[in-house]
Amino acid sequence: MVTVTISLPESLKTFMEDQIATRGFGNVSEYVRSLLREAQAKENDDRLQELLLEGLSSGKGQAVTEEFWNELKLEAAELLAKRTPGKKAG
Repeated sequence: MVTVTISLPESLKTFMEDQIATRGFGNVSEYVRSLLREAQAKENDDRLQELLLEGLSSGKGQAVTEEFWNELKLEAAELLAKRTPGKKAG
C-alpha cells in the first residue's frame, strides 16, 4: 500500500475522529478508504446512469418494461453468481 499524508483543519479532524468512533472504523485509514470507495461507487453509478440514459434516448433497443427489468435483474444475478463462488442466482 501507498502512504498519503493530508492536512486538515481542526474541525475536520474532530469530525473524522467522531465518525471513526461512532461508525466503528478501526483507524483513520479504514475511514478514508471507505470514503474513497463510496466516491468511486457513486462515480461508477453516475456513469452507468449516463450510459443507460444515452441508450434509452437513442431510440434503439427494446422498450423498458417491468418484464425487461425483471429479466435484466435475473441476468445480472446469474452473472454475479458466476463471479462469486458459493452464491446462487435467483
